[in-house]
Amino acid sequence: MLALFFALLLIVILLTSWGLTLLGLPGNWLMVVVTAVYAYSVPAQSRASLGWKVVVTLLVLAVLGEIVELLAAAAGTARAGGSRRGAALALLGSLLGAVLGLFVGTPVPVVGSIAASLLLAGLGAMGGAILGEVWAGRNLDASWRVGQRAFWGRLLGTLGKMLLGAVMVALVVAALIW
Repeated sequence: MLALFFALLLIVILLTSWGLTLLGLPGNWLMVVVTAVYAYSVPAQSRASLGWKVVVTLLVLAVLGEIVELLAAAAGTARAGGSRRGAALALLGSLLGAVLGLFVGTPVPVVGSIAASLLLAGLGAMGGAILGEVWAGRNLDASWRVGQRAFWGRLLGTLGKMLLGAVMVALVVAALIW
């Protein structure tokens, strides 16, 4: 009975961690750490135990998620010829937008917060990139193009990372069931 409780608690923590990824926080990495602690703490002979292969697989998926997010965001900014300043402010803007989105979307429970956070993270990336490019001396038209690419890069990168996070949660659930 206690093993079932801890397995369910693990799943709740993993789902919460997965949601943190939407905010630009290291939710996938938290999943790896929590699952490693669980695998270490639950005896191997328990019905609800997890093997270290699961933890290593989660680690690989978390690394892959970072690569996907980084490449998508970098490709978006680089394709438009963005500066480092524009990229840095796009990152800051996306983090601020994601947090603001949680509060803006609150009237529509769960779905509203997720959608608003994702949208405002993209808009924050766009605004930050535009500000950074203007600050770096580029004209508004060129800055706008970089901002648009930052928006789509952030959006696609986050969606890719969240997809990998969902695979991580499903992998743990499957390992607990079988």
